[in-house]
Amino acid sequence: MYRTNTYRGFEILVELSPAADVDTFDVTFQIRGSTNLEVLGARGGRIPVRNGPFTERWAYLVAEIAGQAAVDVLLGPAD
Repeated sequence: MYRTNTYRGFEILVELSPAADVDTFDVTFQIRGSTNLEVLGARGGRIPVRNGPFTERWAYLVAEIAGQAAVDVLLGPAD
């Protein structure tokens, strides 16, 4: 399952894949949208979220927050 959100000019792509437990998911996120992207991950590759698996709702929330934090590190604090 996929979800894409826009944050500060970047797209955060969240991908869920079923885990071994019922109704839980492993989650990765990827950031797209800027020429400065090579600073994040392996040239903008998918980054796995640790300490899972998560329920669907938590998986999306944790990955979106991690993606937003990565963009904030790249751009600095929002004004």
